[in-house]
Amino acid sequence: MKSCNVRIDRIAGTTEMEAPDDIRRGDYVVVEMEKGPCLGVVTNTPVVTEKEGLKKIVRKATDDEVTQYYSLKENEKPALDFCREKVREMGLPMKLLFAEYLFGGTKLLFYFVSENRVDFRELVKELAKEFKIRIELRQVGVRDEVKIIGGLGNCGNVCCCKKFLNNFSIVSIKMVKEQSLALNPAKISGICGRLMCCLSYEYDMYMEYKKGFPKLGKRIKLPQGEGKVVKHNTLSSSITVEVEDGKEITITAKDLQTLKNAGD
Repeated sequence: MKSCNVRIDRIAGTTEMEAPDDIRRGDYVVVEMEKGPCLGVVTNTPVVTEKEGLKKIVRKATDDEVTQYYSLKENEKPALDFCREKVREMGLPMKLLFAEYLFGGTKLLFYFVSENRVDFRELVKELAKEFKIRIELRQVGVRDEVKIIGGLGNCGNVCCCKKFLNNFSIVSIKMVKEQSLALNPAKISGICGRLMCCLSYEYDMYMEYKKGFPKLGKRIKLPQGEGKVVKHNTLSSSITVEVEDGKEITITAKDLQTLKNAGD
């Protein structure tokens, strides 16, 4: 996330005395992030909260700091172009994404993706000589690349990672199978090439609804005869059973439980 895009909705603190009392919607503020102080814009009326994990507003930013910040932002594109030229000259196997001056001009960061580890020590020396500032190169993954650049997902909406996701959750093929989705890479993969983050959104609900369902392949007895469970219809809370003559029978989980109790 670039510094100018930090969106602050709440003030982290435990008492009103700990929270700046002159912060208003639309104000520029200094926020302490993992990478250091950043400039943010207050998007909602601030309130004091004890909720953990929120970034802390340090103070309001001065007019000079805001002016300097946007001045530095104008220099990021030329810095990125210079770095790309050096990467080309050195033949380094890396794809640069963007350059970022940290708040106050204390550091210049370059983000890149690469399939392998890259020895960029000589590149850092060249960049430090050119810009006379502390240089840092950060390698990110393909998911992070999409989070930075953005794009449209299969659903037609802006990618979740760009729009609202702060952290990437673990997504597995098991989640796809449990939701009875087709194992079609084109339909279950995001533009990053990895499994779509949204596959994890309803997974817990599916697992909860499927409690008590017999496993796929299990043989069960029905009034129509013995058969094999071939499908879970989670949303309709039913299963499909293939009996010996090849006919498929759908039975609700409730009716299945009734038959099971009768058998007991």
